[in-house]
Amino acid sequence: MSYTLPEFLAHALALEGEAAERYLELADMMESYRNDPVSSVFRDMHRFSLLHRDDIRRRAGSIELPQLRSWQYRWRSPPEVGGEEAFDSTLQPYQALKYARENEVRAMQYYRSVAAEAQDAELARLAGEFADEETEHVAALDKWIAQTPRPSATWEQDPDPLQPSG
Repeated sequence: MSYTLPEFLAHALALEGEAAERYLELADMMESYRNDPVSSVFRDMHRFSLLHRDDIRRRAGSIELPQLRSWQYRWRSPPEVGGEEAFDSTLQPYQALKYARENEVRAMQYYRSVAAEAQDAELARLAGEFADEETEHVAALDKWIAQTPRPSATWEQDPDPLQPSG
């Protein structure tokens, strides 16, 4: 699907805004369960999403962006908003980081697909740049994941484990 530059920027803003909202919701929920380590992970992801959203706004500058309604988005759910598996009160930091990583990978893939299909050189350049930024987020999450203790065997044997989305 091909976008105009303003349509793409409007979608990118929506993507980051939705991601920020979801991460904040998850952080608040984990805090209410007194799962402070996971709450902290999601608060960091919330902050990163807001920074990326603000960067996109700066890049848009004076370009007039369409005000998209939810039914006008060209996705079923925003690429950086994963499923409901993160709403488990027993979620551990390792699973929270994996959840966030999956979201960032989906965003990276979304931006790469926009870049590949773009008919406008500036749009392709920006989408590629945004994909590269998401790739950096994935790499940062990989480092966090590598430094984070895996859940206990008991937790991993839970009959309702966190399932990777696909």
